[in-house]
Amino acid sequence: MDTTPDPSRPLLLLIGTGPRRNREFVLESVSRRYRLWLLQPAEPGWAERYLTGYSVVDNTDPDKLVDAAQQVARSVQVSGVFCYDEGLVWPAAHVTRALDLVGNTPEAIWSCRDKKATRTALAGAGIPQPVSTGVSSLAQARAAAAEIGYPVVLKPRGLAGSMGVRRADRADQLAEAYDAARSASYPNVPVYDEGVLVEEYVTGPEISVDAVFFDGACTPLVLARKQVGFDPFFEEVGHLVDAADPLLADDTLRGLLERSHAAIGFRYGVTHTEFKLTPQGLRLIEVNARLAGDLIAYLGVLASGVDTAMAAADAAAGQPPEVAFPHRRVAGIRFLYPPHDLRVESVSVRSAEVQPPIHQAEVMAAPGAVLRLPPRGYIARYGYVIAVADHPEEVNRALAGSAGLVRLTGQALAEDS
Repeated sequence: MDTTPDPSRPLLLLIGTGPRRNREFVLESVSRRYRLWLLQPAEPGWAERYLTGYSVVDNTDPDKLVDAAQQVARSVQVSGVFCYDEGLVWPAAHVTRALDLVGNTPEAIWSCRDKKATRTALAGAGIPQPVSTGVSSLAQARAAAAEIGYPVVLKPRGLAGSMGVRRADRADQLAEAYDAARSASYPNVPVYDEGVLVEEYVTGPEISVDAVFFDGACTPLVLARKQVGFDPFFEEVGHLVDAADPLLADDTLRGLLERSHAAIGFRYGVTHTEFKLTPQGLRLIEVNARLAGDLIAYLGVLASGVDTAMAAADAAAGQPPEVAFPHRRVAGIRFLYPPHDLRVESVSVRSAEVQPPIHQAEVMAAPGAVLRLPPRGYIARYGYVIAVADHPEEVNRALAGSAGLVRLTGQALAEDS
């Protein structure tokens, strides 16, 4: 299939699309400069309007994915491989290597996907981070926690987005925390023998930095200050992006980004790296070899005009990213959760009340959806609200009173149902 041939623009192989709500703005942007050829197991659906062509293939299998990519490359010139899906970045790296394109090795991407491998690489480079031990049983978790000292954080070794992450303040809380981390799962994420990490709990606000790397050189693009909820879990309930955040120009932060990525071997593309601002200074929490989720990249566009998706596409094509910050504002998002577990009956937006500084309010759950709060479920969101203003206080004030913009009705569920 070839719907919009245009040989004047470079072609990128797109590995997966993701959900329309969170990722359409990425394809809308990137397709203005690049032709996109999609490789995924199903028909393209909503993404087809942004594509030059597509191939139906199991994109979780590196061998099958490479074969399909090579078939495309025999008929059209491929300039790069573009992927932003947590579960697909490692298979995508095999395509980059097989086609001898600019990009990262599968080994480097695996070091990001595997949080234990990340910890090992960062420790070798002297990067400040929490003490961490991989475990395969509750008994090992108890021993590790006793050695590290309470409180500790338990997290799945291969997941992201704070899924399954839980704090244990005392020994009698460890079993529940271990079970939460061990049982959390996500499609296309590998299962490890030592599938849970027991880590030192470090205090302080958490930030994320989306930065673009080209031949190892780092440019921070979007810095988000994270809001978490559902203590002792670490559910991400909101983010605030200030284009004038002083940490964007902080030499210590940039140095840690450069050293950590050099240790992992990541040289091209955009990563989403998380830090804690502790009383002892910055501590690196994790490195994700992809664009941020939770619409953080979109908040970056609203706050500063910087386009992390295009920067990632440029790097994938072997082109130095063109990074511009045309304005300086503040953008924030607040995700809406039900007061208890429920089955959704309806969700609707009070559109007439969406006025500045509220930028957008959207529905995230369809009728019939089951929303379970931690520890019975994760990311049980029925909607979100975005605000944009000139100062963080204005954005936070607008978001604090925004829940009523999205109306939810549903039937309460018993905890054991």
